[in-house]
Amino acid sequence: MSDLHSGGCQCGAMRYQFDAALHDIAHCHCSICRRTSGGIVTTWITVPRARFSWLQGVAKQYASSASCTRYFCPECGAQLALFTSLSPETLDVTVATLDNPERAPADRHIWVQSRLPWLTLDPELPDEQQEFIP
Repeated sequence: MSDLHSGGCQCGAMRYQFDAALHDIAHCHCSICRRTSGGIVTTWITVPRARFSWLQGVAKQYASSASCTRYFCPECGAQLALFTSLSPETLDVTVATLDNPERAPADRHIWVQSRLPWLTLDPELPDEQQEFIP
């Protein structure tokens, strides 16, 4: 199977691709992801930054914390990616914006210290109180 994957926003203004295996995928439960996405959890895939490229459009950037910059479609507002200075060689991409998100199941939960107490999602996956960054 090819490791070339693509995705984009709801309105089609933004498109991206990356050439990397579909692994290192996490359900994030942090409050910042909830507030920036409007969802109760955001699922991210971490890819090598050098293997990611924007194909169409210019993403709007938002510094959501001292170490994180999020990338959104300036037209429809879809959150597409996140860069953290804590892991400068990688980029996190929202699994929901992949053209084939069904091919990218999560392998863990991160920032579970912020998990909503009424949410049960993939209970067999391991939990990380924050996120382990190698």
